[in-house]
Amino acid sequence: MEQVIGWYLSEVPKNIIKAWKNFLAFGLDYFSIFLLFKTFFSYWHRYKSSYGRGFDLKRYFEAASFNLISRALGAFVRSIFIVVGIAVEICLVFLGLAVFTGWFLLPFLISGGFLFGVRLLVF
Repeated sequence: MEQVIGWYLSEVPKNIIKAWKNFLAFGLDYFSIFLLFKTFFSYWHRYKSSYGRGFDLKRYFEAASFNLISRALGAFVRSIFIVVGIAVEICLVFLGLAVFTGWFLLPFLISGGFLFGVRLLVF
């Protein structure tokens, strides 16, 4: 009996926390949140226009405006992925917390459900 209680109160909570950490690490890696912060103002898909040789005012403004739009588009899309990734991480934190507390509440829920079922059968 002591082995079962030790397994229930010691081993399984450690495994739940380990799995929870793995899910959180996977979420950070999947959405590449830190890399997105690092490359926030980079060009979108490395699309950039060359200024060319010499000085041509029209070509200079055309390349500058294209590069500015490419960087703005990259920052916009990266910000969306950062927000989605952080939202997923927050959901994973709450889901892991629910699983962890649910593990300790499970015996009470099972016995309460059994008693409720027996009460429904009797009455």
